[in-house]
Amino acid sequence: MGGHDEEFATFAREASPRLLRTAYYVSGNANDAQDLVQGALVKTYLKWKRVRHDNPAAYARRCLINLHIDTWRSRRHETVSDPAIEAANLSVEDREPEDTSDLVALLQILPQRERQAVVLRHYVGLSEVETAESLGCSVGTVKSSTSRGLARLRAHLSHTEETSHA
Repeated sequence: MGGHDEEFATFAREASPRLLRTAYYVSGNANDAQDLVQGALVKTYLKWKRVRHDNPAAYARRCLINLHIDTWRSRRHETVSDPAIEAANLSVEDREPEDTSDLVALLQILPQRERQAVVLRHYVGLSEVETAESLGCSVGTVKSSTSRGLARLRAHLSHTEETSHA
């Protein structure tokens, strides 16, 4: 392997766990998450000479989100599976938080754009500008999507607590 290949291999090893967890939160499916990461890494490798000195993690994350959008558009529906089974099938070293099954199930109630915005802002920790760049939209869209998504999650959790106490 050449120097660039070794450099990319190191990047891929280091970035994969975080990309995989992000893909899992966005897609809600371990197999889809693995496919998204693989596709994003292939696209990143093809542009490695251009992106390696810039921000390759941001580029890979943008590829991952774009691939997720493309996949969603081609299916025109989302597959919701048992989050407990999916979490058991996902083996990554990035284990924050430890029990993700409830989080993944909760995120699945959100429409795609809101879920992507919430994951990128609050799990990945991107700024509004970085999230907008990753999603290919305006900062205003990120703000509104994140706000609506969080409100929807709060309402769902509040409703769940009310029904469990009744």
